Amino acid sequence: MTATSGLGSPQLASPDLLRSVFRRHAAGVAVITAQNAGGPVGFTATSLSSVSAEPPLLSFGVGTGASSWPVISEAEYIGVHILGEHQRELAATFARSGADRFGAPTGWRSGPEGVPVLDDVLAWLVCRVVARVPAGEHRIVLAEVVVGDPSGAGRPLLYHQGRFNGLRD
Repeated sequence: MTATSGLGSPQLASPDLLRSVFRRHAAGVAVITAQNAGGPVGFTATSLSSVSAEPPLLSFGVGTGASSWPVISEAEYIGVHILGEHQRELAATFARSGADRFGAPTGWRSGPEGVPVLDDVLAWLVCRVVARVPAGEHRIVLAEVVVGDPSGAGRPLLYHQGRFNGLRD
């Protein structure tokens, strides 16, 4: 391995190295929702990615230890919500373990396919789950877009250095 001027000392791969690097990676913030007979579930995700335009596919990661995983693991349809910078508290609520995520002040309604759709987001999609791929202690969920609305107003919420931030010019 050759040393490069201006860089710190390389570290061997570890969970801490991966976390440290990705704290420096700004990511958009989404909330993923699903519903079963027990009620709605949801969680904040920064791993949302567009996978394909034809067919329209997206992916996100979810930990198998997450409280939402049992419902996501069996859901046929899920909701994907792109949050605006005005929704820092909503992002924090859906990220917090044990929070009443769908109680006041969270505004939501039952959308297409019975999926919980959050109010006042920049955009939302309802997607049909097509695969759940094992990836360490997570699963990568692949889902095909069924219906959505991209017409919300505002600027995106970002996650960087362990905090929710607005986009700066």
